[in-house]
Amino acid sequence: MHIDEPELARRLRHEGIDVSDVAVGPGGVAVVYTTTLPGAEPAHGEMGRVCTAFLDLVEAGDLTPTRVEATALRHETDVQATWHIEAGWFDDLAAYRVSEEEFSARVLDTVDADPPVDAEGGVAAEPPGLAGDGGERDDRADGRGAGG
Repeated sequence: MHIDEPELARRLRHEGIDVSDVAVGPGGVAVVYTTTLPGAEPAHGEMGRVCTAFLDLVEAGDLTPTRVEATALRHETDVQATWHIEAGWFDDLAAYRVSEEEFSARVLDTVDADPPVDAEGGVAAEPPGLAGDGGERDDRADGRGAGG
């Protein structure tokens, strides 16, 4: 993985994603964003922009294929849904083992519109491989500074 959290957040914002938090860890990437369409289900176009940002990063060599965990928020403490991209799906698409439509269908199949939330009703970006790290990660990708 070559990209750091602030640069990843910047790239996602460039795609029009309102990034709340980003975390990069040994097992993948987690991104939390606030949706512009706070309905019952996440907006497929918005999900597509997140996917496109990651596909572009992988294609450019700025990110090795890795699992991506995404959380869409309606607002700070209201989780709309979670969804993910498996690391191997990037390789499948690049090697033409799946079409863009199949890649999208795989991502859409992961949508959980009733995910578990923390005691405050919200979530924090927690990439795979960092569970149980005691909160020892850098929160500065959201522009609010550590811890904040």
